Amino acid sequence: MKSISLDPTSYGTHSMRRTKVAYIYRKTGNLRAVQLLLGHTKMDSTVRYLGVEMEDALTIAEAIEI
Repeated sequence: MKSISLDPTSYGTHSMRRTKVAYIYRKTGNLRAVQLLLGHTKMDSTVRYLGVEMEDALTIAEAIEI
């Protein structure tokens, strides 16, 4: 963290992990991709992790064909 000028006491690997997938979700709207990246087996786990409203998440998930 110091190498990129961030205070290591303010950030951890979990917060960085969450930030990256939240960014991916915002840019793509692809909840399924985020689910796969996180290794979640249930979509509702991913929804809770991101803090997404269930109705929005279901709409996005239904639009993505697997």
